[in-house]
Amino acid sequence: MRAFAPRKTNLLETFENLGLAPMLLKNLAGLGLTKPTPIQAKAIPQIVRGRDILGLAQTGTGKTAAFGLPMLTRILAYGKRPAPKTVRALVLAPTRELATQIHDNLAAYAEGAPVRIQRVVGGASLNVQAEKLSKGCDVLIATPGRLIDLIERRALVLSETKYLVLDEADQMLDIGFIHTLRRIAKLIPAERQTLLFSATMPKLMEELAASYLSDPIRVEVATPGKAAEKIDQGVHFTTQGEKAALLAEYISRHPGELAVVFNRTKHGSDKLTKLLEKWGFSVTAIHGNKSQGQRERALSAFRASEVQVLVATDVAARGLDIPQVAHVYNYDLPNVPENYVHRIGRTARAGRDGRAVAFCGPLEMSDLRAIEAAMGAKIPVIGGEPHAEGGTRPAPGRNSQPKKQHRGQGPKPARAGEAKPARKPDAKPAAQRGGRAEGHAPAGGQAAPKRPARAQRGH
Repeated sequence: MRAFAPRKTNLLETFENLGLAPMLLKNLAGLGLTKPTPIQAKAIPQIVRGRDILGLAQTGTGKTAAFGLPMLTRILAYGKRPAPKTVRALVLAPTRELATQIHDNLAAYAEGAPVRIQRVVGGASLNVQAEKLSKGCDVLIATPGRLIDLIERRALVLSETKYLVLDEADQMLDIGFIHTLRRIAKLIPAERQTLLFSATMPKLMEELAASYLSDPIRVEVATPGKAAEKIDQGVHFTTQGEKAALLAEYISRHPGELAVVFNRTKHGSDKLTKLLEKWGFSVTAIHGNKSQGQRERALSAFRASEVQVLVATDVAARGLDIPQVAHVYNYDLPNVPENYVHRIGRTARAGRDGRAVAFCGPLEMSDLRAIEAAMGAKIPVIGGEPHAEGGTRPAPGRNSQPKKQHRGQGPKPARAGEAKPARKPDAKPAAQRGGRAEGHAPAGGQAAPKRPARAQRGH
């Protein structure tokens, strides 16, 4: 098998210095990619040499190319097609969206090369996927659950697999894939090259790395949990009931610019999407209850700027690579602090600037403090006044909107130090009607939602 030996030179100059296959270099030039990112410059030469890698880098730093380009380089050196139902390189990703992103990137890097690249995820036909795998493939990108489904149907075997990549491995652990990963690893020969990439390094990740990797090179280009420097962050304190109107005001300030809104629950995402649609915004949603076709159509419309706003749960916190996203709004703060960094990493991609606004309700103060502790930095206040400490967030999976009162039952008294939730807005925001946000009453004589304080620093 031929090997493309890296030349000893300054790794940060160009991709030509990293030992990649000539066909890949030509495609990179066509994509306008000439200078590798730090994670790529450090990882690619080691992977080309056949070393196992433990890569730690925040989202949006180019990890897909860091493992994909040298892996494709080594596969091209084989010079022959894979056997039926076999897989030469297996890439595991936690979500359908990330698997799709990896597939599309690798396909672009290998354009015109004799390499078969396939993707298998849940929500699609098992029979169709099995048929595609029947001829064998060079690179398979899969979500763990769907991969097990296909293995149990004997649609593929991993006995010839020489490369294993675990991308966003920390998220796979977070959502409970640890036992599935161990089951898959046992089916792959011990003589393999393993590449593990993660944005954070929890204790369980250390155990995973110790059992999966052989004498690995550790590549770390940023402190885990640190947000990208080009993201202009801010927190706006408000009540839960006022969040929708506040979000509408922020979106209205940036017409035509793409925005991702993160909600904690699937039901809450649908509810917010319908409300924004009622107010005249161009909006779509993705979450775990959407079919694969619905999710792909929503992302396609958002990527093409056919809709301005994408409302999503943490299913889109990783794997959403759309450089045009200018704003990220944390409608609900995440209950896992590290997810905040992944969420806001959907903006400021491909060298662009981005803005991220977090809406903090009275019961989310502890979440905010945990996020700031994980990042090692305070998020600047751009609106409202901090709430009293000591509130408890709603139980996970519960809708965070105030409950409806039964007929004849008065509203619950506010907790000590906590503002009463405002009335749920049911009229189009002032910014969408063309009127002023303050002192302008909608039809029916009800007061319009108060206009939020102007955000500082261009939010």
